Amino acid sequence: MMRPVLILLIFFTLKLFSQDEQPNYERFVSVFTERFNSGDYDGIYDLYDAGMKNTYTNIETRNFFENNINRLTGDIKSMQFYTLREGAHVYRVVFDKSVADLTVTLSPQSKINGLLISTPKQLGIPILNRNTTFMSLPFNGEWFVYWGGVTEAQNDHVKEVTQQYAYDIMKVIDGSSHDGDPLLNENYFAFGEDIIAPCDARVVTVIDGVPDNIPGETNLQQLTGNTIVLQTNKDEFILLAHLMKGSIFVEEGQDIRQGEILAKCGNSGNSMEAHLHLNLQNAADMEDSIGAKLYFDRIKVNGEIRLDYLPVKEDFISNSN
Repeated sequence: MMRPVLILLIFFTLKLFSQDEQPNYERFVSVFTERFNSGDYDGIYDLYDAGMKNTYTNIETRNFFENNINRLTGDIKSMQFYTLREGAHVYRVVFDKSVADLTVTLSPQSKINGLLISTPKQLGIPILNRNTTFMSLPFNGEWFVYWGGVTEAQNDHVKEVTQQYAYDIMKVIDGSSHDGDPLLNENYFAFGEDIIAPCDARVVTVIDGVPDNIPGETNLQQLTGNTIVLQTNKDEFILLAHLMKGSIFVEEGQDIRQGEILAKCGNSGNSMEAHLHLNLQNAADMEDSIGAKLYFDRIKVNGEIRLDYLPVKEDFISNSN
C-alpha cells in the first residue's frame, strides 16, 4: 500500500558499498540542519555541487526551502538515518509541524548532487513510538511474517511513513502459502482464518463489502479493502486490513475483549493473496497517521517464547498459550 508523492529537486544514483551511514553524511546532517533552522538557504545552496548549481539558481533554492518546505514544516527537530536506497542515504526528518523523508546523495567532495524530499505529513497529534498496551497476536495458530521489522530490507512498509512498521502476515505450510489451484482464494491457508482482537479496545472504523481479489490481482481503488480499526484506552490505533468480504462480526462503537473474533482473513484491497496487514498508528485514518512499532507481550517465535517482541521478516509466530 504505497503512494509516495515526492517533491523533486534532482537525483543522481551514487553507488555505495556499505549499508551504514557514512561519516560525511553525518557531517552533512549537522550542517544542513543548522542552516535550515537558521533560514540560511544561501548556505544550503553553497552545499550543492556544480551540477546542482547549474540546474537550480540560488533564488530558486531559497524559494523552495522557504516557501515549499519551511512554511509547511517549521524547523527540523531531528534527522534519523534509516536506510540506503540505490546508494542514497534516506533520513526520516521530524519537523516542528510535520514529518517527511529526505533522500540525499553527496559527491566525493561531500557536495549535494541529489536531493529528494517527500511531501510533508502534518503532525496533528503526538507521534507514537511503540505500543504500551499489552498485545497478543490477532490470530490462532502459527503464521509467517512476510514483511516485518524496522529496516527496509526486512519491511517494505518502511518506505511509507503512514505504515512504516506495519506487518504483512500469512500462513505458510511446507514452504507454500497455498495448496492446489493458485487462482482460488479458498486454496490459501490464511483465507477464511479467524482474525481476533489483540487487546481490549473499541471498534472505531469498519469497512466491509469490498470484493476479495482473484489471487495475483489487486484493487488499488480501495487500498486496505475490508478493514477494522481498533482504539485502545491509550489512544493507540490498530488497523487490520484485507479482510474477507462479509466476514466482519463487529460494529463501529462496539467495545471488544482480547481474543474476541473480529472477522476472517481475506484478500481484499491492495492484496495479491490472502494475508493480514497489521499496522499500529497514531490516528484512526491511515492517510492521516504515522506508523508506530507494534510489540507483542508474550509470543512463540520460531518455537521459542519471546517477551515484548517485535516480529521481523521470515519469523514464524504464534501466541504462547
